[in-house]
Amino acid sequence: MLQPGYGAASNHRPIGVPGQLRAPEPPQPSPAAPAGTRLTVLAVDDEEPALLELAHLLGEDQRVETALTAPNATEALRILHGSQADATTPTVDVVFLDIRMPGLDGLELARVLNAMADPPPVVFVTAHDDRAVDAYEVGAVDYLLKPLRTERLSGSLDRTLALRAARRAENGPPAAPARHGADPGGAAAPPVARRGAPAATTDDEVVPVELAGTTKLVPRSSIRFVEAQGDYARLHTNEGSHLVRIPVSVLEERWGEAGFVRIHRAYLVSLPLITELRMSGSGYVVRLGNGPSAVELPVSRRHTAGLKRILRGRPPRPQRGPEDGPDGPVVPR
Repeated sequence: MLQPGYGAASNHRPIGVPGQLRAPEPPQPSPAAPAGTRLTVLAVDDEEPALLELAHLLGEDQRVETALTAPNATEALRILHGSQADATTPTVDVVFLDIRMPGLDGLELARVLNAMADPPPVVFVTAHDDRAVDAYEVGAVDYLLKPLRTERLSGSLDRTLALRAARRAENGPPAAPARHGADPGGAAAPPVARRGAPAATTDDEVVPVELAGTTKLVPRSSIRFVEAQGDYARLHTNEGSHLVRIPVSVLEERWGEAGFVRIHRAYLVSLPLITELRMSGSGYVVRLGNGPSAVELPVSRRHTAGLKRILRGRPPRPQRGPEDGPDGPVVPR
């Protein structure tokens, strides 16, 4: 079914070359999907008529449970990150992606998806036949030309289901999603565990941010700390800061295995960058880095004991600064 609020309609004209008409195809019933095997799909296209048409055709297929839409790559990434970070959001099984879009184009978005711990398959849907080689080089499952043909779209869904079955056979059935705070060890499982991927990931995730009408990809490894600002988060790097619409609590859960720790309700910091934890007035502060670029941030009382345990159990840093102790950062007793 088409996700409510995404403009489903039964009277959209088929997408084609301007001025060119094609006879309507007789409706072909799609194969019924066994229980528990239906797909959540994401359609991405900057042209609204094309996006609505694609979502409508996908929603008509009995193997599709939910059809989500995004008008650009930035919104697509937000949906995909949300589906992995929030256990109540359906996991996207396949992305149907236009190639020529402003900002981050389809091929660039596919490369970003490939860097994810458990990337969804990508099917390109385009009016141009000159990028097929590039599409398959980034691992596309299929390459569909507009105007869309229902039998080709059906074949893409067949490939997606076959690929998902092969992944499940290799990795085992998807793990049950752990709710925040419900893990016996005291920490929620990373979002990627919902799809049978390893719990920890070393992939350097990127965060899309908007800058003067362009989309910039900020690597997670370049982020020193994250500052909560309501429902937004400000990502601080050595080059500056970027405001993104995602709660810090989501980043805390998603990036915990990548070395980010919560030190305050307002701050999430990169653990390897901590060089000192010390008393200051009535509480503690952490120091990130050394020299002119060093930053000091407050540590709340409720996070102090846990942070001390983490720092004392952390392996020595490869390169110690002048303020580091013999085993890494200075940690008071």
